[in-house]
Amino acid sequence: MNLSLSLDFGLMRRLRQWSRRWARKRHGIDPDPLILPSRRIYILPTGLGIAFTLMLFAMFIGAMNYANNLALGLTFLLGSLALIAMHYCHRNLSGIVIRSASSEPVFAGHDATFHVALENTAPLARHELLVANDQGLSNPQLVPANGRAVFDLQLPAPRRGLLTLDHFEIVTRHPFSLFRAWTHVHMNLTCVVYPKPAARGLSPPPVETDTGGAQDSVRGDEEFAGMRPFHPGDSPRRIAWKAYAREQGLQVKLYAGTAVTSHVFDWNGLNGLDTERRLSQLCRWIEDAYAEGRAFALKLPGLEVPANIGPGHRQRCLTALALFEP
Repeated sequence: MNLSLSLDFGLMRRLRQWSRRWARKRHGIDPDPLILPSRRIYILPTGLGIAFTLMLFAMFIGAMNYANNLALGLTFLLGSLALIAMHYCHRNLSGIVIRSASSEPVFAGHDATFHVALENTAPLARHELLVANDQGLSNPQLVPANGRAVFDLQLPAPRRGLLTLDHFEIVTRHPFSLFRAWTHVHMNLTCVVYPKPAARGLSPPPVETDTGGAQDSVRGDEEFAGMRPFHPGDSPRRIAWKAYAREQGLQVKLYAGTAVTSHVFDWNGLNGLDTERRLSQLCRWIEDAYAEGRAFALKLPGLEVPANIGPGHRQRCLTALALFEP
């Protein structure tokens, strides 16, 4: 029994892969955004739809055998409802606008979340739409008339760099789940994957430098430079109470200064480590410095990022590590 089930699943998986390759060869890379035409939509009966068809056939044979006009009328009525359901299932996808949405960077070893936006320009709502890939599917949502809905897709991110979601499907079973209508989309959505931070243990060397606007926790009260999460021991005077009242969590204000003690995270200061271990260690230092509100600079072969603070500076440095090519 288990062997037959595994064979069935293997056959279905091969059929899906074949149909995906065929669709990519036929349609190529899709533009962003994509207005879905009717010729791109495929539809087949579900298991429930096949069972419903067999039931109608049995009802028809029984009604003909007993010459029961009422049973024949019911059979034809149910058959007509099935045909109408097939039409509405196909129309539920036709003309939908598929658009990529922003995807937040992740660290290697985690799952990346890709956001796909579906826009409905028709005056009628689209029901029970979902987005699927090999790793799973999103929750079904209703896209209101002249409205928009965002769907999330997960994809494992085993290594740093640019992760590409090159294929996904838009699926619906509305109404009655008798038919499954779907389309293949090849849009090459990307997500930045940061290196996996190394374990804590190796401390970065502090360097006295003129950061020209990085944070100084002692004297730098001249200019607001952003916020970071609260840590035990932070002064209550620096807590952003208005942000806390807006339920944005407990955060601490950072201010700009001039000459402060900052860190210089230098590639050449990690001799003896291979490329990926150096990137992991630099990533750990950046994360620790950012969490503690300390200024830091980054030096890589062919790239120098001056010392600064804030989420934008952190993202720039981590992106440089993610896309680094030795």
